[in-house]
Amino acid sequence: MTSPDKSHHVEVKEGGQTVAAAEVTTLDDAEKTVRASLLPSSGPAPPGSRADLVDAVMDLPEVQASSRLEATVPLGDAGSLQRLRERTDDTVTRPAGSTALVDADIPAARPADSGQEPDGQEPDG
Repeated sequence: MTSPDKSHHVEVKEGGQTVAAAEVTTLDDAEKTVRASLLPSSGPAPPGSRADLVDAVMDLPEVQASSRLEATVPLGDAGSLQRLRERTDDTVTRPAGSTALVDADIPAARPADSGQEPDGQEPDG
């Protein structure tokens, strides 16, 4: 028998306070699917924290090893939706109650993801 689905909790903190969180579940299926639920914050989130949360989720080794992403995002969370579009391919979103459902392909790791430019050079800065 194969192993059961695995879950992981991800948080983004600022000043010791959790400002954004997500639950990530790796499914035990042939399509290598990962599900992420980006949880609504209890108050206004600091600028960039939602994008930081998406980056933290997308950078998890189990997400990088997957090929499909199914995510739920609080409706109106434009920062998370924009970052998901930037970090995935063939992204489709649709509203469902108080959330937006996101289905997307997870691109294979690229040289730019390793801190190098696509031509193999170190980035300026």
